[in-house]
Amino acid sequence: MPSDRLNAEASPSPKTVLVVDSEIIVRMTLSEYLRHCGYKVIEAASGEEALTVLEDFDVPVDVALTEVALRGEVDGFKLAAWIRESRPQTAVILAGTPTRAAKAAGDLCEHGPMMSKPYDPQLVVDRIKRLLSVGK
Repeated sequence: MPSDRLNAEASPSPKTVLVVDSEIIVRMTLSEYLRHCGYKVIEAASGEEALTVLEDFDVPVDVALTEVALRGEVDGFKLAAWIRESRPQTAVILAGTPTRAAKAAGDLCEHGPMMSKPYDPQLVVDRIKRLLSVGK
């Protein structure tokens, strides 16, 4: 168990993270780690799946972590732009390897443009904690 594990039992309800990644092994591994850290996790394999979740405003999503290069019509940039427009209370983390894409996406994300893949799970948790603490 991580030493700085979020104590989900102490808070009224665990924060919800939407993990959007086309690679099932990457998505499942990161999602399991986040659950282990006390987050409620919703998984989506595509931007279209993520939009289905996000369009239901009864489903709380505190943070959306999405890879940039999603397969399908809705890539990570389009998804982040939709979230900014339609669910501005949801923090966004874009993940990917292209440096140029990171610079282009800077205005879509809070406090820095992107995370690198492969993910370092603890860095993901630290980034989520920072995003959730902003505005408190």
